[in-house]
Amino acid sequence: MIANSLESNEYNAYYDRYLQKIPGTLELGILLLENREEFLQLLDKIRPEDLKYSYAKGKWTIAEVLQHLIDVERIFQYRSLTLAREPGIKLPGFDHNAYTPMSSAQNRNLKSFKKEFKTVRNAGISLYRSFSKEMLERQGFVSGSPTSCRALGFITAGHTKHHIEIFKDNYRIL
Repeated sequence: MIANSLESNEYNAYYDRYLQKIPGTLELGILLLENREEFLQLLDKIRPEDLKYSYAKGKWTIAEVLQHLIDVERIFQYRSLTLAREPGIKLPGFDHNAYTPMSSAQNRNLKSFKKEFKTVRNAGISLYRSFSKEMLERQGFVSGSPTSCRALGFITAGHTKHHIEIFKDNYRIL
């Protein structure tokens, strides 16, 4: 499955901003692998003392952004698994702004973020590769919008790319 094969009824239009950031010609498993490597290369440029840095008042620290990315990976994997196994299900949304202060991201170190991101992304790659074409196309509702299992995988990669761009544009480390 490749991103440009997605239909507009497979995801909420809000996610177009993420889907536009990824190449539309890559198979999902390859996309997630390449996206993982790009993000891990970015993490190699972060110094431990950078984790507490925020580029503006009220913006997340680098540590909080890293935790947010890991949280989103897990949540989207859960959603994908649920849609693949129980088409038509209605899943709630989540408030990422509420999750962040509760994460204790400031108490973590860079090595733990790297290890966890890689572990969680690898689990996602295995998950998506385990799905048949039929399973990837199964749909349910997420936050009230029709959503397919495969769209969630592509959105995950686009979301990571979105934050890579924010790191490059707004954080002093790159």
